[in-house]
Amino acid sequence: MIQIHSANDRGHFRNHWLDARFSFEFGTYQNAQCQPYSDLLVLNDDIVAPGGGFSPHGHSNIEVMSYPLLGQVEHRDNSGNTETLGYGDVHLMRAGSGIVHSEMNASSTEPERHLQWWIEPAHKGATPSYQKTHFEREAKQNRLCLITSPDGEAGSLRIDQDIRIYAAIVGDQNIEYLIPRHRRAYLHVAHGTLMLNERVLCAGDGVKIEDVERIQLRSATNAEILLFDLR
Repeated sequence: MIQIHSANDRGHFRNHWLDARFSFEFGTYQNAQCQPYSDLLVLNDDIVAPGGGFSPHGHSNIEVMSYPLLGQVEHRDNSGNTETLGYGDVHLMRAGSGIVHSEMNASSTEPERHLQWWIEPAHKGATPSYQKTHFEREAKQNRLCLITSPDGEAGSLRIDQDIRIYAAIVGDQNIEYLIPRHRRAYLHVAHGTLMLNERVLCAGDGVKIEDVERIQLRSATNAEILLFDLR
C-alpha cells in the first residue's frame, strides 16, 4: 500500500505570527483520515514571522524533534538548554516526566520555517533531556542520511523508540530503500517534487507505505525529504 496525503489536504492554522500546516490531527484540527501513524504522532510545517514564536509551554512523555528549513529558531527550556538552530541542524527534546520550553524566531527581521514532529516514546516518565547535531548538505545529497535512531548509530540523535529517521536531498540519481519485513514507512516531502515508485510527489505531500518491499526515489529538483522507518 502506498497512500498519498496531498499537501493541499493538510490542516491549516494562521494568525499574525504563525502559518502552520498539519499532516496529522493537531490542536483544533480534527480529521479521521489523519490519525497518528505508528509512533509518529505529529508532523507540522511552521512558518514563523520575525519576532514571533512559541512562548514557554509544557510537554511530557513525547520525543520532540525540529528540522529548520529557513532562517533560525531559538530553543530554550527549563533544564537550562539554550540553542540557536539553522539549516542542517536537528534537535531532539525528550519531554519525559515534564519540560517547559520555548521555540522563537531568532530574527526580528526575517521569517523562519521548520518542520517539527512528535514521537511516542517507548518509556514514560524518563528524565528530560536535550540533544542537537548538524548534518552538512553533502551528507544528505543523493543518499539517505540517518538523523535519528534508537542507539545513536553513525552520529544520529538517540531516540527512545524503535524508529529510524532519514533525511535526503534527492537528485537525478535513484535512491533505493528496502523496508524491513513487518515494518512500515512514512515519507514527507519538505520541498521540491520527486518520483516515488513512479508516483509524482510535491512539496508538503506525505505518504504512508505498508507491505511494500522497496521504494525508489528520484528528482529533477533536488527535493528534500524525510523518511520514517516505523514499527
